[in-house]
Amino acid sequence: MNGSESGFNPAFNIATIKQVVNEAIERVRMPTPTRLRDLIRQIRAARTAAEERSVVNKECAYIRSTFREEDSVWRCRNIAKLLYIHMLGYPAHFGQLECLKLIASPRFTDKRVGYLGAMLLLDERQDVHLLITNCLKNDLNSNTQFVVGLALCTLGAIASPEMARDLASEVERLIKSPNAYIKKKAALCAFRIIRRVPDLMEMFLPATRSLLSEKNHGVLITGVTLITEMCENSPDTLNHFKKIVPNLVRILKNLILAGYSPEHDVSGISDPFLQVKILRLLRILGKNDAEASEAMNDILAQVATNTETSKNVGNTILYETVLSIMDIKSESSLRVLAINILGRFLLNNDKNIRYVALNTLLRTVHVDTSAVQRHRTTILECLKDPDVSIRRRAMELSFALMNSQNIRAMMKELLSFLERSDAEFKAHCSSAMVLAAERYAPSSKWHLDTLFRLLLKAGNYLRDDTVSSTIQIISAAPTERQAYAAMRLWTSLERSAVSGDATEKQPLVQVAAWSVGEYGDLLVSEASNAISMVDEDGFDEFTRPSEEYVIDIYQKLLWSTQLSITTKEYLLLSLAKLSTRFTTRPSQDKIRVIIDTFGSHIHIELQQRGVELSQLYRQYAHLRPALLERMPAMEAPGGETREDSDAEPDTPVDAPLQRADRPEQDALLDLIIGSEPLPNGDAEHEVPATPANNNTTTSNDILDLLSGLDLSAPSVPASAPAPVVSAVPASNLLLDGLFSSPAPTPTITQSAETTVTALERNGLRVEFAVSRGGGDSATLTMRAASTARAALTDFLFQAAVPRTFRLDMMSPSGTVLTPQGEITQVLKITNPSRTPLRLRIRVSYNIEGMPVLEQAEVNNFPPDLFH
Repeated sequence: MNGSESGFNPAFNIATIKQVVNEAIERVRMPTPTRLRDLIRQIRAARTAAEERSVVNKECAYIRSTFREEDSVWRCRNIAKLLYIHMLGYPAHFGQLECLKLIASPRFTDKRVGYLGAMLLLDERQDVHLLITNCLKNDLNSNTQFVVGLALCTLGAIASPEMARDLASEVERLIKSPNAYIKKKAALCAFRIIRRVPDLMEMFLPATRSLLSEKNHGVLITGVTLITEMCENSPDTLNHFKKIVPNLVRILKNLILAGYSPEHDVSGISDPFLQVKILRLLRILGKNDAEASEAMNDILAQVATNTETSKNVGNTILYETVLSIMDIKSESSLRVLAINILGRFLLNNDKNIRYVALNTLLRTVHVDTSAVQRHRTTILECLKDPDVSIRRRAMELSFALMNSQNIRAMMKELLSFLERSDAEFKAHCSSAMVLAAERYAPSSKWHLDTLFRLLLKAGNYLRDDTVSSTIQIISAAPTERQAYAAMRLWTSLERSAVSGDATEKQPLVQVAAWSVGEYGDLLVSEASNAISMVDEDGFDEFTRPSEEYVIDIYQKLLWSTQLSITTKEYLLLSLAKLSTRFTTRPSQDKIRVIIDTFGSHIHIELQQRGVELSQLYRQYAHLRPALLERMPAMEAPGGETREDSDAEPDTPVDAPLQRADRPEQDALLDLIIGSEPLPNGDAEHEVPATPANNNTTTSNDILDLLSGLDLSAPSVPASAPAPVVSAVPASNLLLDGLFSSPAPTPTITQSAETTVTALERNGLRVEFAVSRGGGDSATLTMRAASTARAALTDFLFQAAVPRTFRLDMMSPSGTVLTPQGEITQVLKITNPSRTPLRLRIRVSYNIEGMPVLEQAEVNNFPPDLFH
């Protein structure tokens, strides 16, 4: 029997012997390179970054030299050191081709390091990818399972779209391999390929479903992972795999009922990793599918009730179970069970589990709010947790749980939390509290008390719109509530001014300044002692201040260098309004001195306000009471008004009527100041429900009335917008006419009934028939006639009077003025001051499709009209 027959190959053995001898000679001839562990010690021993760079640069230079000398003996060791240098952040791209040489080596140890280097060092260079694709294809067909596993891992890590398309068929073939080790590696590689190139999904569908019939848990996990990725990426694939729900339920049931298995047991639970993967896939398959959800309800209930919670492993499974229950169309009892599990998590000592519970409750609170409400006490306790992340999630969940039934208790806890919370919470928390109070407030008094506490405790962290919304609520409240607000806010303002922390509570100062300025007369009157100051916190003592003391507090705040300009603007205008609320002469003089001081303020806005307000003490003192009178109720954003559930029986009912009349007031304000033309319509013609409360004069503050006026001379600024079609001269504008001599008068025809011709232009004639009502009232009947050839459509008549008058306009007889026809409208005027009547009118209409606007001023009514 010769050597070949016995399996001995002399040629192969001689070649192997020669290679071993040559390698031994090379080792003797060349110095041995530094080992990886020695390099790590040297780098760790470096005391400075410069010393570390020196060690790394020296080693890199040596490695480059060995690469140039084609040192095949120590290539594996050098690549290992280069990978460590790459992990430290130093450039190591020059080792890419050496990695390919190691991959091509027949030795497994070389291949292992070479593939690891390829995963870390290879970039998107086309030539390098082409070379490694050929190596991967060869190794995927290797007879050694570990070599195949290396190739699959590398392909999954660095596969480009081109490489994935070239090798996808090889991976699909390996998924069908009988070897469990290769099968699970191939499934994970297919998972990475599908994530990179979703178009290749269909290729793996037939082989993927067979993975669920395997007994090996490693193959099951990778199969479930692959199916999950497919279902998340494609709705069609999701529908295809819904038929596997019974298989998944069976696998999960076997895991729960299986006895002790040392191979898969983790803290007494059989393969928790596989259970988590299956639960996650069930959640995807059962979402928005009643049939699939019904099939998995029982198994989810078993998992939720039979899983041990003493270890984190069991908590992980329960967490995934809760997510699955809340995402699918589960039964209500099952959802309650899931939320109760999260409630037990909140009582856990591990802060990570508490955070996970809060985060999950926040995501699922909209599914079953009533079940989450049962754990409200525990959630509120989490607001006191020392961990900042838990406090943040508990705060957000508390706001999500708020409703009209628990708003009082929840707001009390959140106010305590706001007071002790860090600065990073105050802005978000205070904003959410303002919105919640506005949405769920049981009464306007509670709403006001809550806003006052927020102004105190949130300070400058409140949103800017909180100031305006609080002012609007106060203005729309009944008189007694307005006095209550002024007293509460004055107490807070006084304490802030005395303690010196007004700088940190500027929104409070702004609201308090507005309220005291509007209702200062109620604040200092003896009637304030009869107003109850009991709020949600109990009795709040109030001492009625004197006028001089209020002015002293204002002066202290205005002289502060820390308050913002906006806050000082509030204070200055409020102080000016107090001049009409306070009655004593010393108070008036002191206010005037303070206002005069701001006439030379360094800030232009405050200086302008000081100059304008000072004029009201001199040239226009007779206008000051009317200009600074109390503002009417402001309209809430969107025109909504809150029903006051705790209003007293004697609450005035005219506040909503005044708010309803605001569109007419706004239109008349535009008419007075000569702004843009009003839109056609008959909003001004509506008959008020209560004429006695129909005040058509505007009630804006002094700056709104005086803006654009030059107080030194009665003229109109150049920026005032011009009328659209025609207008009276600028000197005849109503507000200027109040300060100047009378303008030229229209024609007056004396007859049995006094008639004043107000407008005669373009064929349109407007007259007033004047009737004395006796005392301070009169009635004007407007008659409009047309001699034009075409009818005047959309006819709209508007009128405005000075602030000291009150004008009530009845509905017109029509809106279409035909040739030789007539439109009439009755105007009732009340003049308490009995000053001469001045009337400004505006008439708009359409003639043959063309809009026309006419304006005129009528200021020569009979002088004895109101005598």
